Amino acid sequence: MSKDGKLLLLDFWASPFCARVKIALEEKGQKYEQSEENLFGGKSELLLKSNPIHKKVPVIFHNGKPILESSIIVEYIDETWPSPPLLPSCPYEKAQAKFWADYIDKKVFEVGGNIWRNTSGEVQEEAVKEFIEILKQLEEALGDKDFFGGKAFGYVDILAIPLTSWFLAFEKFGGFKVEDHVPKFSAWIKRCLQRETVSKVYPDPEKVYEFVGNFRKMNGIE
Repeated sequence: MSKDGKLLLLDFWASPFCARVKIALEEKGQKYEQSEENLFGGKSELLLKSNPIHKKVPVIFHNGKPILESSIIVEYIDETWPSPPLLPSCPYEKAQAKFWADYIDKKVFEVGGNIWRNTSGEVQEEAVKEFIEILKQLEEALGDKDFFGGKAFGYVDILAIPLTSWFLAFEKFGGFKVEDHVPKFSAWIKRCLQRETVSKVYPDPEKVYEFVGNFRKMNGIE
């Protein structure tokens, strides 16, 4: 499964959800192996067998057992290797972190996708407007804190920061700049990217933009 028999990640380079898992493992100082999936030219038997319901990455194998869904995997990593902690120990703060994690999971990537998946001016304009409102909600939740949990980089930051690697594509196809609307949130992005645990596994936004452009052409969106 891997050299120490412990961790193997079924990965896709542009997936912000896979990047979440990699950041969590980096934060914990855990070594892991990656197996790059070809999501468009034939998924591996291992992926199809280990995630038969959704058939998607990430999947992580720990001692041969598969764990699915990025937010669940990050929580699993936090419980398996408790130091440094990613989720707060206080039940109320933990509940708050999970609320924002759920909000991010349900809103950011899906609404951002509506920007590049649509060519109709009016539909795209609405998607941009909705996306900016979502970021404003997140900026309000962040407030004047360094990170969503306060001084320490943690669970909500890990779930949110990889999604920002797709923001360049959203901006270019939607004709707007995130920083113009949410300066504090933009400062948080830069702060997170200064962490080596983030920067070393963060998908290259230019390559993501190119990938999205090619995907649009493949699907006749342009």
